[in-house]
Amino acid sequence: MIRPQTCAVCGKELSLESGCKSDLFPFCSGRCRDIDLYRWCEGRYTIVKPLEPEDMATEFGPDSDMPVN
Repeated sequence: MIRPQTCAVCGKELSLESGCKSDLFPFCSGRCRDIDLYRWCEGRYTIVKPLEPEDMATEFGPDSDMPVN
């Protein structure tokens, strides 16, 4: 069963149309979007595993859409 999409901050269920038409997606409001931005700026979100050169080759290798320098 497919779970309904919820706001990344408050958990409020989002309508199907909001994902296609809203500039706020995956958030339900500008307030939740701003809260998420503040959390990033504050350093609450982190990458827990250091990136190794092998990881970069796997993620952004020849089969990827991202260019490799």
